[in-house]
Amino acid sequence: MGAPMPQKRRPWPLPLAAAVAVPGAYAGLADYAGLPTVELSPFLAALVFGAAIIGAAFLLSWAAEAAEVHVSAGVALAFLAFLAVLPEYGVDFVFTMRAGQAVAEQGECGDSCALALANMTGANRVLVGIGWPLVVLLAALVARRHPKRAEDEPSVPAPGHVKLDKPMSIEVVFLAVATIYSLTLPLRHTLTLLDAAVLLTIFGLYAWRLTKAPVEEPKLGGTAAWVADRSRAWILGLFLVAAGIIVLTAEHFADGIVQSGERLHIDEFLLVQWAAPVASEAPELIVACLYAWRLRASHALGTLLSSKVNQWTLLVGTIPIVFAVSSASLHGLPLDEHQRYELLLTAAQSLFAVSLLVNLRLSLWGAATLLSLFTVQFAASILLDDAANRIFMLALSGIYLLSALALFAIQHREGRALTRTGLITDLREPATQG
Repeated sequence: MGAPMPQKRRPWPLPLAAAVAVPGAYAGLADYAGLPTVELSPFLAALVFGAAIIGAAFLLSWAAEAAEVHVSAGVALAFLAFLAVLPEYGVDFVFTMRAGQAVAEQGECGDSCALALANMTGANRVLVGIGWPLVVLLAALVARRHPKRAEDEPSVPAPGHVKLDKPMSIEVVFLAVATIYSLTLPLRHTLTLLDAAVLLTIFGLYAWRLTKAPVEEPKLGGTAAWVADRSRAWILGLFLVAAGIIVLTAEHFADGIVQSGERLHIDEFLLVQWAAPVASEAPELIVACLYAWRLRASHALGTLLSSKVNQWTLLVGTIPIVFAVSSASLHGLPLDEHQRYELLLTAAQSLFAVSLLVNLRLSLWGAATLLSLFTVQFAASILLDDAANRIFMLALSGIYLLSALALFAIQHREGRALTRTGLITDLREPATQG
């Protein structure tokens, strides 16, 4: 008799993620459909709806990974990154719509305008300040413990370094373009429809350029591999279910965060900026860490890099549109003084992060620098009063910008080559030997 056929691993994480999302999804649906429900305290609401967002984000990430079998790796990573930040969109859009409605009804938006960008700036800085270093540190740890595995992985040329695939120069270049434009935002008092047009154009060009990236054979494992074996309709259904859960729970999660802050006498701006991204960014960081653990470090960092491009173009670009629709006007989203400082610091950190990737590598030193500077500014936002914190943000922004300019100057040749590769070179053509 022949050997028994090996049994496929059952995708137990899939029903687990769905089960985690069910209570929040039901509670959100109950408000719209008039179903019986239980009144939740702000703390429990934040927990239940946050868990639903996490569960939905995992469903989205597995479906997006499975979609790699149908599109190029670059487009799949961008799609995965977009879906992974969908919870971010949901939370930000809730606050933006409320700001617009407040302007339409009262003539001013008060705290709603500040909250509209608080989650976006916090999530962006968490992504770069924690996510990128975490990938490098985890890949370095695995490479040191399993040197033979690392020898077969070109994205880990040495422990402590993560090397991006050449097609990911597209992400680096378009992040640089979006970041350079974003440095103009703190100079103005509104985020306008013109800003939306520019940022959405950058995103459109970025998406078009990704279609020129080479198609690679995906390396799927675990739940994503099981999902990839299903039909396209099944995968599309998973997308729609997860997106629906996020739509049903985003507003309730935002309310739970704000009301919890009021109960605890904690500044709601800080909670929206730092606590909300715990739910919206956690699945994305976990997916990236799973890539890094499998020593697919280039995909791990590439996923987070694509998410950063999405957030800095599509997310920021759609905020003025949502505000205009909800306020029934063509006015831009007002930016108070503190928000302009927040935008400056976020843009400065982004430019420094780009300067670390000019040679398509992120070293252990670069990762440690990103993590250290983020930790310092996170502590300052909590410990310092508003006036002192603004001075600190201005000083730290200067450090980020001067360091970035110095690195660009040192690597100007690599920078020109990166720009040419990201914008012009046909990456589907094999490199010619000189």
